[in-house]
Amino acid sequence: MSDATTETFNRLRPRLQGIAYRMLGSSAEAEDIVQDAWLRWHAADTDSLDSTEAWLVSVTTRLAIDRLRAAKVQRAHYVGTWLPEPLMSDSPVSPEQVLERADDVSVAFMALLERLAPEARAAYLLREVFDADYGEVAEALGKTEPACRQLVHRAKEQLQDQRPRYTVARETQLRLLRGFADAAARGNFHALKTMLTDDAQLIGDGGGKVPSFGVPLVGGPRIAQLYWATYLRFPGAVRYEVVVLNGQWGLLRFVEGVLESAQSLETDGVRVVRIHSQRNPDKLARIAATLGRDLAVTNAQSPTS
Repeated sequence: MSDATTETFNRLRPRLQGIAYRMLGSSAEAEDIVQDAWLRWHAADTDSLDSTEAWLVSVTTRLAIDRLRAAKVQRAHYVGTWLPEPLMSDSPVSPEQVLERADDVSVAFMALLERLAPEARAAYLLREVFDADYGEVAEALGKTEPACRQLVHRAKEQLQDQRPRYTVARETQLRLLRGFADAAARGNFHALKTMLTDDAQLIGDGGGKVPSFGVPLVGGPRIAQLYWATYLRFPGAVRYEVVVLNGQWGLLRFVEGVLESAQSLETDGVRVVRIHSQRNPDKLARIAATLGRDLAVTNAQSPTS
């Protein structure tokens, strides 16, 4: 394979990785998909292709659909709530934001996509996130344009009532997260309670590896009580770090110096309305490796939130 062909693939790799990750919610699985696409690209007659990008997007999408179909079967038996593997970056402004909005890779959006069947998810992502025209969507899915329009339309209907209702400036979100992290680290129950809406939700994913709620915990006072209980249980040993998770400000929680959870907080600009807490050690491994830190594993002393 020529250097030019390899260069073409590497130029498109972030887009292919972005499609695969949004389809599967797993960075490792997305990398496997992109590697498989590379092997097929390596074996293809690239000189005969009308559009190398369209071909690679189609291959990646179809591979991801097949992988997601198998994953759906496995996730039906998942212990508790399934949440995507969070991605940590250095900046809330990602290189892909020319094509994609930051909220379209958020943990909240990724969790919402789980409602969609694999082909509907692919059609919706290609059209609404990656700005593909319906001809490109049809080619990627091997369907007609009218069929793809219908898939996208139905997907929008399924998601429209659940999409985040608030657009919050990054500076505001950062200020709120810092305030929340400070209150949680100091065990300020009153401050925590006032920073959460009355109907706030806490959604946790322990994957059966660590304690977590099987269903969302609802109610600001109840959630504040849980954070306060963690502070009391581990006095002076709980630390929060503000980082960028999936393109938005989020929190890492360390207990006795060990990474215990990655938390993505949704706000209305004034208070926290929803928290997605990833506690499954398998899904925190990449962040822990990046930080050079240990992970909390199955432990009776581990907090629940």
